[in-house]
Amino acid sequence: MKLADRLSATGDVLFRWRSWLPLLLLPLFLASFSGGAYPFGSHRLDLLWEIACFAVSALGMAVRLVTVGTAPRGTSGRNTRGQKAASLNTTGPYSVVRHPLYVGNYLIGLGMSLFTRTWFLPIIVSLAALLYYERIAAREEQFLEARFGDAFRRWAARVPAVVPRPAAWQPPALPFSWVRALDREFYAMGEITVAFFLLDVLEDWSVHHRLALDPVWTLVAGAGGLFFLAMWARKKLGRGRTRR
Repeated sequence: MKLADRLSATGDVLFRWRSWLPLLLLPLFLASFSGGAYPFGSHRLDLLWEIACFAVSALGMAVRLVTVGTAPRGTSGRNTRGQKAASLNTTGPYSVVRHPLYVGNYLIGLGMSLFTRTWFLPIIVSLAALLYYERIAAREEQFLEARFGDAFRRWAARVPAVVPRPAAWQPPALPFSWVRALDREFYAMGEITVAFFLLDVLEDWSVHHRLALDPVWTLVAGAGGLFFLAMWARKKLGRGRTRR
């Protein structure tokens, strides 16, 4: 089997399990808190660092929201059973980078890995993301080239795969829709707020060896939880009305 075909075959497997495979890094996150201490012994400086890390992940979430909120129906989905694309996205985020959703995911993971202040975790997360998304992207691009032919090749020739080129920005073909973006991304938004809350709990436990709930991250997680429940209820009620 050719190397390109092998990458593509591996990409199919990773594509189907891409929602769960990042959990394999969980033991490394837990180990990174071993023997932790606040920077310069200051909880205030630690909180500032944590907020900066959250900002990195929030930037990644914003990239996902803009991408999903301007994508035509039938594209940029969360499907796991197979590749699909009703049209080729070449404007908006897709005019500056070919895989904006994966760039967003990487920033989310990077922000979380920086939270622990260990030098090795961001490196491991970055390398894992490179190997992981390289194979998924290779399979996706193989599918898109087969489906859209020359249109895909022209787009791929001018738009970088993973390092965005902001100067190449073209306005999206569709106007941004908050409803579409939030309907598809509220799960991720809720997960991020809870993840940072849990990371802070683990850090405080490693420093003080007792359970401590920081008011900032408790508030963030609470707001994220309420937002998730509201969006979940809205989605379920909407489906109920549709069935009637």
